Formats: sequence, C-alpha cells, structure tokens
Amino acid sequence: MIYVVLAFLALSLLLYVLLAGADFGAGIIELFSSKENQAINKKTVYQVMGPVWEANHIWIIILIVILWIAFPNYYNILVLALHIPLTLVLLGITLRGVAFVFRYYDAYKDNSQILYDWMFKISSLITPIFLGLTMGGVVGGDIINPSEMENHNFLEVYVFSWFNVFSILTGCFYAALCAFLASVFLIGEVDNTSKFMYMRKASIATIVVVSLGFITLLYGYFSNIAFVVDFIGNIWSISAIIISGILLFPLWKSIKSGRRIISRALAGLQIFFILFAATITHFPNVLFTTTGSISIYDQPVPESVMDVLGVSLIIGGVLIIPGLFHLLKSFKLIKLLER
Repeated sequence: MIYVVLAFLALSLLLYVLLAGADFGAGIIELFSSKENQAINKKTVYQVMGPVWEANHIWIIILIVILWIAFPNYYNILVLALHIPLTLVLLGITLRGVAFVFRYYDAYKDNSQILYDWMFKISSLITPIFLGLTMGGVVGGDIINPSEMENHNFLEVYVFSWFNVFSILTGCFYAALCAFLASVFLIGEVDNTSKFMYMRKASIATIVVVSLGFITLLYGYFSNIAFVVDFIGNIWSISAIIISGILLFPLWKSIKSGRRIISRALAGLQIFFILFAATITHFPNVLFTTTGSISIYDQPVPESVMDVLGVSLIIGGVLIIPGLFHLLKSFKLIKLLER
C-alpha cells in the first residue's frame, strides 16, 4: 500500500505545480505587463480562472497530510527547518486569495482596488518564489539535522538552510515556470488580438526558464551541491531534461496552430519530466542535510496506518478529483455565459 500512498504524493505534487503554478503565473504576467495588457489579463483571469482556481491548493494540503501521516520523520525535519518559508507561502496564498476576491467582487469600486491589484500581483510573484526557496532548501544540503541543532545558532538552523544563492535561484526558476504555464494556458482562452500578447509572454518566460535552469545547475555544480552534482551525472535525469527541452518544439507548433489541448498537455509533460528528473536521482533520499541525505522511508509508520491511508486516498481520489475538475469546468461555462 505504500506505493499507492507514494503515487498520490507524486500526483499531488505534479497537480499543484501545474495548476497552482498556472494560477500564480497569471498574476506574474500581469505584474510584468503594460497598463493596457494588465487590463486584458485581469479580465481574462476573471473569465477563465476565477476564485474557484484557489481550490487547487487542495493538492498541497493533500501532500502535507500524506507526509504528516505516512512519513512523520521526514515531515518533522521539513517543517522544523523550513517553517519560515512555509509560513510565508501560506501568508502569500491567503493574501492572494483575499486580493482576488476584493478586486473583482467588492461592492464598492474605489481607490482600494489599486491596493488589491498590487496585493494580487505581488503575492502571485512572492508565493512561488518562497515555494522555490523551500524546494531549494530541501535539496540544497544546508538543513541542520535535528540532532545537531543545539550546536548551531538561530540563523544557521532556521534561515541559512533556505535563504542562500542556490535556493533563491530555484525560487526564481519556479516563478518563471509559473509564468510560462499561465501563458500557455491562457493563449487558448483569448481572441487573436490578446493571443499574440500571451505568445510573447510565453516566449519570454521560456527564455527565462531555460536560462535560470542552466544558471541554477551551473551554480550548484561548481558549489559542489551533492544533489546537483549527482543530478548532472545521472543519465535518467539528464535524459528527462533533454526530453523536456525537445518538447518545446511541438509545443510552439501546437500553440501557433491553435491546438490548445495539445499545447497544455505538452506543457504538462514538460513539468512531469522536470519533476521526474529532480526525484529520480536520489529517491528515496529526497532531503539533504549538512550530514547527508535522509530517506523518506526513514522511521515509517506501522503498516496498518499505511493501509488505512492508502484506502482513504483511493476513495477520496475517486470522489474529489472528478468533482474538482467538474467544478472548474462548470465555473468556466458560467463565465462564458456572462460575456
């Protein structure tokens, strides 16, 4: 049953990176757009995504619950060392959701809308950056093992594990990836006039993603970060990254020909291969500390607990996943009728 639990863990991570990433990316696009294009993006996001897209945060909740129940030792180290960026992620998600609601549904339209617009755009950028900082902290190798925390000061234990050059580069990389996903998603939802704007944003985001990815790996390699060194030396990881890069060509061809389903599927495949490359190198050792890597299987829960969790996830998946996608589709149809 542990493999069922791991499958749901991987699925939750993939769906959150994809769907919440596209959601964050819409705000990032708006932040780095002209005033005219900001108005277009604001209208498009309301009609296509709407507040119902905040439901995509269910995937990170499922991911956290799985780690908490099935892999408590891994979870404890993670939330102890990285509780500052994780708290800031939660704050960013909350502020973004509040700003989204008030900038569209506020009973009075006044100067406060400017505040809500900026709150939405800034939190859309900051939140994925802190998510990336967390990811960088997990694999960067600067986390202090709990057994040695008493020998280190506050900054070494709770700040430097995630606030470093490698993690910052990882955070910027994920933010750029979010902008790329949002651009690809929104291209198929607008008219030809706005389509070129999103295509331009997608092309810029692609260049930034590739550049930041290369810089991050280069920095990690020359800084002798174990995860990156092994990543570059692993044939499976490199192959997955190469495939992800090759997929850019059919992706752009499908975008230009207006095949939005294919283009979204290809973008999703790219994210899958990136995540696959990041996990296959060291799995199940996916948490790196100053004294070495820690396996997700370390100190597992009793088999009976794992069995109950696996069955619960299967039942919940059958009920939640179709319902959530039906909710997204229904909300979109309502907005189309409002046009």
